[in-house]
Amino acid sequence: MSVGRFSFSRFAAMAAKEFVQMRRDRLTFAMMIGIPLIQLILFGYAINSDPRHLPTAILSADESAYSRSIVAAMQTSSYFDVNRILDSRRQAREAMNLGTQQFVLTIPEGFGRKLMRGERPVLLLEADATDPSATSGVIAAVNRVVTTAIARDLKGAFGNLIPRKAPVDLRIHRDFNPEVQTQYNIVPGLMGVILTLTLVMITSLAITRERERGTMENLLTTPIRPLEVMLGKIVPYIFVGYVQMVLIMVAARFLFGVPFEGSVPLVFLLSVVFIAANLTVGVTVSTIARNQLQAVQLSIFFFLPSLLLSGFMFPFRGMPEWAQTIGSVLPLTHYLRLVRGVLLKGIGPLDAMHHVWPVAIFLLAVLLVGLKRFRRTLD
Repeated sequence: MSVGRFSFSRFAAMAAKEFVQMRRDRLTFAMMIGIPLIQLILFGYAINSDPRHLPTAILSADESAYSRSIVAAMQTSSYFDVNRILDSRRQAREAMNLGTQQFVLTIPEGFGRKLMRGERPVLLLEADATDPSATSGVIAAVNRVVTTAIARDLKGAFGNLIPRKAPVDLRIHRDFNPEVQTQYNIVPGLMGVILTLTLVMITSLAITRERERGTMENLLTTPIRPLEVMLGKIVPYIFVGYVQMVLIMVAARFLFGVPFEGSVPLVFLLSVVFIAANLTVGVTVSTIARNQLQAVQLSIFFFLPSLLLSGFMFPFRGMPEWAQTIGSVLPLTHYLRLVRGVLLKGIGPLDAMHHVWPVAIFLLAVLLVGLKRFRRTLD
């Protein structure tokens, strides 16, 4: 039969068939609506390249009115969130290493007395510069905040003490990344992003491919248990994850010159929890997807929030609280802090465990969901 000429009826029938298929494939249709909606919400509400209200700690050995004015000015500023008063340098170092504080302001003893004598006392502001984009805007504004606070107190009888130049010597230490090199932040974090994307997608296709090819039927006739199937699918790909890690670490050190301040073996040892978590997500996705297309779509559905809400592309603390809450559930958020903490800050095993246990909890939760959904028989 000749089909050389275009037939509107054949075209209409084909289009109608596709709409029927689309209506029956509800998961794919939901992904077509859900993924653009997530992108719209995240980019519209959650993403902010100019973070404010960053956690700041104060280490003060001076009780003068001037030091109190500086602290008050920082509290009222939209840039800082003064939430902790420190007692020692050890506490300051711990807070910076764990990443609980973005800034630490040190006010030395005799600060107010030196200011009244017309001297320029030193103020030290330490910034966690592992993510330069999270601190650059604040560092540019902090001098104005401090100068305005002191100038207000030096009015009246002390007006003649206001120097022509800045009344204090504000010294800024960009800890862990003094040269403000963005690759120091991006390249280690890229390891977590690549592991998340590849491992989730590979394992999500594993069981789905067997179901489409019919090999799952042979597997289900054996006495193998769901947990044994899931672990059997996960363990071989742990090796794949470590191969990817080696490639990225070698490139980070020798191509991009990323300094390794901490223990590289510690990173490899603790990464097994993160790798297993992503592989478990992939296997769980494969129990939901009916075909490989749906498996890929669900993988992207998990990967997209992980990429945007983990702090890899945009400053984590620049996002609203609801977005930070969602991001804190995702393994990539904690893994980025782990890798950057060990490689750039040199933290040890005890401090690193603060970033490991949330990933372990996520792993157990997803594993339970996957075991519950795993079907012993084919539909």
